[in-house]
Formats: sequence, C-alpha cells, structure tokens
Amino acid sequence: MAKIVFMGTPDFALPSLHALIRDHHVAAVVTQPDRRAGRRRELRESPVKRLARAADIAVLQPQSMRDRAAIDELRSIDAEVFVVAAYGQILPQSVLDLPKRGVLNVHASLLPRWRGAAPIQAAIKAGDSESGVTIMLLDAGLDTGPLLSKRALSLAADETGKSLHDKLAALGAELLVDTLPRYLGGEIEPQAQDESAATYAPQIKKEDGLIDWNCSAATIERLVRAFRPWPGTFTKWRGRQLKIMAGFVGQGAADAGRVVERDGAFAIGAGDGLYFPTELQLEGKRKLSAAAFINGYGDFVGSTLGC
Repeated sequence: MAKIVFMGTPDFALPSLHALIRDHHVAAVVTQPDRRAGRRRELRESPVKRLARAADIAVLQPQSMRDRAAIDELRSIDAEVFVVAAYGQILPQSVLDLPKRGVLNVHASLLPRWRGAAPIQAAIKAGDSESGVTIMLLDAGLDTGPLLSKRALSLAADETGKSLHDKLAALGAELLVDTLPRYLGGEIEPQAQDESAATYAPQIKKEDGLIDWNCSAATIERLVRAFRPWPGTFTKWRGRQLKIMAGFVGQGAADAGRVVERDGAFAIGAGDGLYFPTELQLEGKRKLSAAAFINGYGDFVGSTLGC
C-alpha cells in the first residue's frame, strides 16, 4: 500500500481525505495554520485538521512551504505520492520533487478551462453548461501540469456556488480513488494540457460581489448564483448595503438600477432586461422575501440602486 501525504484545508478537501483514509495509507496531513475567525477572533482549526486529528493522523501546519524545516520533515516521511485538494499555498519545486511519483491535485474544473483559485464560481458566472473535476500532476505552473483523468457533470439551471462546490467535492473524491491506484500501477499515461484552450479564474475578493446594473439581467442572475454564499452580491440603496441573494430574469426594460413594479412584484432594470429579486437583506436587518421586503419598505419602488 502506497504511503501518501495529503495536503488540503477547507471543506472541499474533506471527501478526498475521507476516501484516502478508507482505502490507502495516509502517513501525514499538511494543512494551513490555525486562523482567527468570528467576532471573538478565536483560533480555529481547518476542517482538514479536525478530520486528521479524529483519524489519529500526524498534522503539519507550516507557515510557508518554502520553510526548510517543513521540507525536511516531509522528506523524512518518504512518501510515494502527495495528494493535494484545495491546500491554499503554491508548492515550490523543492516540495514537488519530494515524492517518488509526484504530486496529484484534485482540481474543481475540466482543465485547461478555469485554471486558478475560483473555478467553481467562474463556471457559473460564464454560463457554462458543464463543469467537473480533473486529477492532474502538479508542476511549477498554475494548474498547468499534465492530466491524469477528468469527470464531468451538467450544471443545473439554479446551480449556486455552494451546490456546485458540494457536488464537485464528492465527485473529486470518487475520481481520486479511481485514478490513484491506476496511476501508481502504470495504467495511466499523463497527457499534456491544450494551452490554446486555457482560461483563468482569479481569486475572488469581497468587492467583486458589487452588482453593476449596466450588465445584462442574465449576467447579474448568474453572478448572484455563483457568489452564493460567498462573497455574496450586493448593491447600495440610499447609502446602505443591500444584499441580493436570489432572483430570476424577466421580460421588460427599465433604466439600469431603477426599481419598478411589474405584475404585482418588483424588478430592477439592467443593461438588458429586468432582474426580479426573490430574497434580499438590508444592512443590519434580517433576510426577507421580495414580498416581505416591499411591505416593509414601501418607498423602494421608484428608487435607483447603486447610490
């Protein structure tokens, strides 16, 4: 049985680690250092660390993968292969060279489409009809290494960042445990990526959730779904932040950002068409349905959002 070092941090990595613990020998887990979070700024362990501790697996948490002591500790494990799933640090060549059979990565897209930090959100924003997972060998580039396997799934019309995240996390674990033994057994020949088909999904910042009402209603609808639950999508109404949490595209037209009444409901003008919110949350208030919101804020219709 191959000796494996697993490297991962958030919830996305949990199904893959579960599967490896069940079917393989995980000698150690590498995860990000504990971070302060919440209103009380308390130190919190990563989901992967909690699972590793529960399984009585040694945990390493280097501040940097360029740290010499961390590299030496990994070398001493003498693992045949490393497996990475959303670890959160770029691995230097000195780490990539440690395992005998290389470093496998579980990536949440059909590479070479959507290399980078946010492939799940990028697929929904772009209106892709499918997404999937890729098992690849890491090299020094950003998701540029050779491919071992892929598995696709169709995106639902109401797909959100959360729902696709959960589907791909589970699919990635299934593909990983199918691919790993076949790769180690010499049954899979790594295939170079088609560079001409590569696209990039940069890291998301909170400010990326600001809605531009000059975009088409369809673009806004996809953005809302892609950024649910994080970082969320928002606009401004009379100087206060207004979160738009769900909605749909409808027929008609109005000035960009203008709130209008349509068929007993309200809609917001976009660059092309109307966007009908169904869930909203005003800064400092609880989430409301569109009907409850309009009952509570009768002056909303006729106002212009974004200021």
